[in-house]
Amino acid sequence: MEGFERRTLGLEVDEQGQNLVTVVRPGGSRGDGRRAVLAVHGWSDYFYNAPLAHAFEEAGYAFHAVDLRHYGRSLRPGQTPGWTDDLARYDADLDAALAVLAEDHPLPPVLLAHSTGGLIAALWADRHPGRAAALVLNSPWLEMQGSTGVRLMARAVVDPVSALQPYAMLKLPRIDHYWRTLSDAADGEWDLHPLWRPRWAFDVPAAWLGAVLAGHRTVAAGLDVREPVLVHVAGRGHRGTRYGEAMRSADIVLNPVSMARRALRLGDRVMVQRHPDALHDVFASPAPVRRAAAAETLRWLSAYAPPRA
Repeated sequence: MEGFERRTLGLEVDEQGQNLVTVVRPGGSRGDGRRAVLAVHGWSDYFYNAPLAHAFEEAGYAFHAVDLRHYGRSLRPGQTPGWTDDLARYDADLDAALAVLAEDHPLPPVLLAHSTGGLIAALWADRHPGRAAALVLNSPWLEMQGSTGVRLMARAVVDPVSALQPYAMLKLPRIDHYWRTLSDAADGEWDLHPLWRPRWAFDVPAAWLGAVLAGHRTVAAGLDVREPVLVHVAGRGHRGTRYGEAMRSADIVLNPVSMARRALRLGDRVMVQRHPDALHDVFASPAPVRRAAAAETLRWLSAYAPPRA
């Protein structure tokens, strides 16, 4: 990305080779007393949202993003995109990224996390109280579509497969509707890398979905996140088998009502903000929506985690 720099760090080695994590930030960002922000992407995704980074920088924060292991700039040939069998493995990714932030920015950071990244960040914060100043969750995937019942049915199918064949891929419909709302090659505004944010999304490993379902179960039982949490969701969800105009102003990936309801199980200081006409990624929505969401976020952070001590 023009105007940005990256730093790639080695993690442990497994059967697919060297695991890596990559920290991305605007070029020339250095320690000067500012509070850092760490953005965590979702499934089949990576960091590409330069306007979001600039909005935080202009507000006085030191913006950083992380491409987790097997995603984006951290993905290497021979690795299964997005694969993990336990969301707690990402503790090492976040710890490595946060250590980079701490070199220049000692204040506790803000975690800004999207979709599956929101689930990862919430579970991490529950296990590591006091490490972050606040969490901003952008359409966090906190429950399966619709209800707990859907999750329980999915577990009955996924758990036996993931236990015997963790790298087995689930046979799911290949739908490009969400990509079409994002990509400037279709109806969206974003120049998306074809390998890091592919049109049809990554194939879904059974073990990965099993790990996500386990995370949902933990959230459903209730977390104890001590830090304040701001949750952004779209104003409405939309389902359809054919691509149409309505998909360009709704969450067509997850259920905003389910996310908002489940968010109340994260901790004692949770605020939910709904955004009319937002996409699943609220901060990648049409410009008026994403700018309003960024402004609301910065206003909220000014009370709980201002850019300077």
